[in-house]
Amino acid sequence: MASDARSTAKRRTPVKTAVKRADEGGPARDYNIAAVGRALDLLEALARVGPAPLATLAEAAGCTRTAGFRLLRTLQARGFAIQDEARGLWRLGARWSVLGRAAAEQGALAATAMPFLVELGNASGENVYLRVRDGMESETVAIYQTDPTLRLYSEVGKRRALHAGSSRLLLAHAPETVQTQVLAQRLPRFTPATRTDPSWIAADLYRIRTRGYLVTSDEVVAGAVSVAAPVRDTAGQVVAALFIGAPSMRMRPPRPRALVSLVLDTATRLSQALGAEGRNVAAGAAPKADAAKAPNPWTNGSNGLHTGSPHSIFR
Repeated sequence: MASDARSTAKRRTPVKTAVKRADEGGPARDYNIAAVGRALDLLEALARVGPAPLATLAEAAGCTRTAGFRLLRTLQARGFAIQDEARGLWRLGARWSVLGRAAAEQGALAATAMPFLVELGNASGENVYLRVRDGMESETVAIYQTDPTLRLYSEVGKRRALHAGSSRLLLAHAPETVQTQVLAQRLPRFTPATRTDPSWIAADLYRIRTRGYLVTSDEVVAGAVSVAAPVRDTAGQVVAALFIGAPSMRMRPPRPRALVSLVLDTATRLSQALGAEGRNVAAGAAPKADAAKAPNPWTNGSNGLHTGSPHSIFR
């Protein structure tokens, strides 16, 4: 009986684990798996420089050719990478489109951006919005309202025309076919300040890409000023416009221009969180060229619009 009691006591004694919890003051454990990290580095290299040969991808990913080859073959077997054997080039596989759609449906972009919207809103004291291009329109996907008493100029899910207001930044970086279709149609006027002349808008798309940001006033809603900057993904493609929207009485000159560097900096760091590497215009950087002297790319019956990078799997 005594032996049975001792056995029962042993079974009931809780076993102490050898792993110390981080909240108990122990050092945080590193759960990174090196092989997974190398595979992700290679995938990001494929997104940035692909289609490309193995040597180029290995160099961009910082791995050996042997490791790169083995990883690519593994990805190829699962449909996430494709090799053009005749040319020796590797590219992303079609299965990524499934993950891209799932990421969009699950709100990955908005969830990643929200801490940056909160930071920008608190620093500026204004409401902050994130807008993406969806086909021939833009859509608001995230909002941070700094003060409940401040007026909201959009709501999540709200769609806008691409030619007016902060949405024009998205049009500036849209594929040439989208720019052509937008400027070929009759453009609606929302306020007396709405720009509807396709020649002026086409030239402004060039100025936006050269300058790296956009400040607009009264174009969609009378009395509203916006300061917008592009958000890019790992391939350097513009996937969203991050912007401050505020009433003109709070945005008298020179305040809008003073906020440009803050918006640019936040958009740059959000882009880095999405995998972009040094592709955003530095805050306060001077334009590379005189945008006012840019040639007018819009002529009747011509497709000679300046081309922005095509959008990524986010949209």
